Amino acid sequence: MLWGSPFFSNLQGLQIRKDGIWIPVVPLPNAFIVNIGEILEIVTNGQYKSIEHRAIVHSERERLSIATFLSPNLDGELGPAPSLITPETPPKFTRVTVAEYFKNLFSGELKRKTNLEQYYI
Repeated sequence: MLWGSPFFSNLQGLQIRKDGIWIPVVPLPNAFIVNIGEILEIVTNGQYKSIEHRAIVHSERERLSIATFLSPNLDGELGPAPSLITPETPPKFTRVTVAEYFKNLFSGELKRKTNLEQYYI
């Protein structure tokens, strides 16, 4: 497999934002990088955090990124998993239909820094 080869070792393109600064992600050999999205943050009641990320181009060499997405059914409801809600860990997010969540996400009318912020309790 080519992932461990020198061709890929210096070919970074994924960055995450931490404390307002873009930081390059250095991939481990033979590993996948999984970005946790806002939906999983809501479902896990904040136990897993989504992170702002971006891909940048390399001016001299090509790199390959494959983005895949897994989403709930549009006719479903989105909110913290009931098994994660206890008196010690109350819900951090309101429940919303999946259709409404995506409508807000793709409307281009973010009223806050991220789409996720409008669902905090």
